[in-house]
Amino acid sequence: MALGFFSRLKQGLSRSTQKLGGGLSGLFTRRKLDDAALEELEDLLITADLGPAVAERVIESFRASRFGAEVTDEEIRTTLADEIARILEPVAKPFEPDPTHRPHVVLVVGVNGVGKTTTIGKMARFFTDQGRKVMLVAGDTFRAAAVEQLQVWGQRTGCPVMAGPPGADAAGLAFEGLQRATAEGADLLFVDTAGRLHNKSALMEELAKIIRVMRKFDETAPHSVLLVLDATTGQNAVEQVRVFRELVNVTGLVVTKLDGSARGGIVVALADTFGLPVHAVGVGEQAEDLRPFEAVDYARGLVGVLPAAAENTAE
Repeated sequence: MALGFFSRLKQGLSRSTQKLGGGLSGLFTRRKLDDAALEELEDLLITADLGPAVAERVIESFRASRFGAEVTDEEIRTTLADEIARILEPVAKPFEPDPTHRPHVVLVVGVNGVGKTTTIGKMARFFTDQGRKVMLVAGDTFRAAAVEQLQVWGQRTGCPVMAGPPGADAAGLAFEGLQRATAEGADLLFVDTAGRLHNKSALMEELAKIIRVMRKFDETAPHSVLLVLDATTGQNAVEQVRVFRELVNVTGLVVTKLDGSARGGIVVALADTFGLPVHAVGVGEQAEDLRPFEAVDYARGLVGVLPAAAENTAE
């Protein structure tokens, strides 16, 4: 899987790699790592969405270890990939259901358009392929398209979908889904939700109601709350995490649409700012393009360095 997915990851991150890696090539054909070079590198890291805090830490590391040395862009890339990997490794935690909960209830949140419903469908495919029994709840009842989309994913993956008419009570659907999933011995229950962040108080009330009603059946539910983020929003993703953490107890992140963005550095900024587990990243439209997050491969893909296992292998 590693090389195959790295190839897709590299392709999906191509815009981000071009922005960051291409900028490095422009700065460091062969150059002394002096104050001017470090300042230009810091600006490049910030514009690549790694964020000021990460950029400052990376620069200080370079200053302590390589200041005054002649460096090439390849040396900078490799060192930068190692620095980024160190930031990402503590949060790179593939999502794993807790077997003591059957079903393990996953509340999936995020603003409209980030890919929540598609993410649920892809995760359902991933776990059904592992032999897990998965059920889905179409809780974004304000958007008929979201309900229909989840039903299509249910057909593709063979997962039952609890759905109601437009405007149906999402909390009631979640409760019925939890009852059914428990009765049928499901391993996982994914609950889709609305994402109308422009009405923050109403969204907070709806999410709180879903949780409150599910806890009438299982006082420990939900067992995970996944926040889905769209990489194309860049630094806005940081603000979305802050807002949703006020609304619910976010336990982990999924970052989508990296293939449509030059802002892959935002994953680094999120890791550094919040320390929340990053469970998966999406680098394409296919189900297999949402994969467990791997820190070293991601860091190397972001700056355009081959993974260690593939350095001597032609793509």
